[in-house]
Amino acid sequence: MPTPLIKRSLVDQALEQLRQRINNGAWTIGQRLPTEPELASELGISRNTVREAMRVLAFTGLIEIRQGDGSYLRGNVDPLDTIKALSSCSLEHARETRHIIEAEAIGLAALRRTEQDLQGLREALKESQAHYHHDLDCYIACDLVFHRRLVDAAHNPTLSELYRYFSSVVGAAVRHSLSHGPRRQSVFDLHVDMLEAVEQRDPERAKTLCRTLIDEP
Repeated sequence: MPTPLIKRSLVDQALEQLRQRINNGAWTIGQRLPTEPELASELGISRNTVREAMRVLAFTGLIEIRQGDGSYLRGNVDPLDTIKALSSCSLEHARETRHIIEAEAIGLAALRRTEQDLQGLREALKESQAHYHHDLDCYIACDLVFHRRLVDAAHNPTLSELYRYFSSVVGAAVRHSLSHGPRRQSVFDLHVDMLEAVEQRDPERAKTLCRTLIDEP
């Protein structure tokens, strides 16, 4: 007999109730959650609906499902909510955040970069250069690779993860800048100079150049 379809609206309702409990601190990070039958009874829904909702929470990283052991709370901030907040970020807020995350990360990259980092950065910059005066979407994709590699060269996994969440906002800012005026070579040259500062292990110059680039209209 085929498995009956679970109504998505019921799963959404279950997700909302579970997220409310997580947001309200009903469980602490690392705590084992109630079993599926216990949650089904508590929420007044079927075990199948609970199971589907738990799979969604596991996919977003809020919980960890351990086979034969149960489900454990991994975090209390839903990445989907973070993405929604970032999608409505203003250009000014994006600029401020880039100053805090990106410029400081690139300062660290100038101190910590390896030869392997530099090789990857040169390759990414070469790709960006090939598209700068041509297809905008291709250029933005290449430019984001370059910026991510700059942040990764700081060798701080937390900064790298934060920047990956934030990179969609960076891409939107680049698109806005390049869609509202000619593509000036001087702007691209800031990328070249920034890489040179990282190569020369000059964190202050790298940060100054990064801030200049971020503040480009």
